[in-house]
Amino acid sequence: MEVIKISDTIHRLNFNNGDVITLVGTAHVSHNSVDEVKSVIEEVKPDHICLELDKGRFESKTKRNSYANMNLRKIFKEGKTFLLLANTALASFQKKLGNQTGSAPGDELLSAGRIAKEKNIPFSLCDRDISITFKRAWRKSTLWQKAKLLSTLLSAAFSKEEISEEELEKLKSSDTLNEMLSSMAKELPNVKKVLIDERDEYLAKSIYMSEGHNKVAVIGAGHTQGIIKTLEKCEETDSTKEELTEQLGKINYAPDSAKLKKIISWSIPVLLVLFIALSCFFYGFTNGMKTFLVWALSDAVGAAVMAILSLGHPFSWIVAALTAPISVMSPVLGVGMFVGITESEIRKPKVEDFENLVEDISVFKKWFSNKVLHPLLLFITTSIGSMIGTLVLFPVFRIVFFH
Repeated sequence: MEVIKISDTIHRLNFNNGDVITLVGTAHVSHNSVDEVKSVIEEVKPDHICLELDKGRFESKTKRNSYANMNLRKIFKEGKTFLLLANTALASFQKKLGNQTGSAPGDELLSAGRIAKEKNIPFSLCDRDISITFKRAWRKSTLWQKAKLLSTLLSAAFSKEEISEEELEKLKSSDTLNEMLSSMAKELPNVKKVLIDERDEYLAKSIYMSEGHNKVAVIGAGHTQGIIKTLEKCEETDSTKEELTEQLGKINYAPDSAKLKKIISWSIPVLLVLFIALSCFFYGFTNGMKTFLVWALSDAVGAAVMAILSLGHPFSWIVAALTAPISVMSPVLGVGMFVGITESEIRKPKVEDFENLVEDISVFKKWFSNKVLHPLLLFITTSIGSMIGTLVLFPVFRIVFFH
């Protein structure tokens, strides 16, 4: 395969069988990227266009009511709270950059899709489902890495730092992006592997398998070098479509929680039961039950106080207090899930709450008024409150009640 660098953002790949793929690396929120994509398509006249989008993100960008179709109860029950937070935080960060540069996030991708329809050029969505990507990143991370990942996403959403069009264009330099990705690899290696390396592989092989002999692929500039390397391997190994499909299947699913994580998740209730059982054995049944009640009280207080401080509905306070002890005893259920569902059912989100979600997530006080963000806030705070109740209040309460 011959790689011809047309510019910092455009590479033409000439394959031995005569096929050509033109990679257009973009910054996703740059007006110049939109113009560049249009220019390349006009010049190359491809017989197929590949986009760095999955079906879900494509629909969210083309259907205005995509957020309004969101079912919060289902999100909480299926454990997709992090997915919603992460997706919204990233969208908020990109939208802020887009507002500064005059280009909406993903305009260049949508522009390529519109041109494909106008010119009757087949196009395909070549990225992995965003929910699978985030689930893999989440489940492959340690507790500390999860905290860093979530804090990084939220800090990006809350950031007030402005970036100029000139600085944004510099981000499309592969050297600059590689430096950024290398930094991420050191801090969050598992996350970098899922968000960058695996997606490089998925995008490259999806583009390689797509129909056509003269293709244009519109991708984020940070994926360019990884995609080129993968495509070189595809040609070297002369992989068939069946082989490539099988290879993609290995990175296109959300892994189950590791056995060690399951063991850890069960360790707290097991240790708690063991502690209470030992209290009954050494200090008598009455004192053992008293220990249990003190723990339940401390856990309930921790969750309820956080629900109150988060301005939850009074009924959410009660639900937090009642379900916190139950949640600690069951790794499957969580107090945050119960409280989040309760809050979203009592104070049902309106259409404007969904429409303003991306803007409101970057303003802390909006987390209390937006009826989509508020249940998410309660999900986080009451979960933390329950942990504080077990690990901090319980020892304190036990000393007070057994003094």
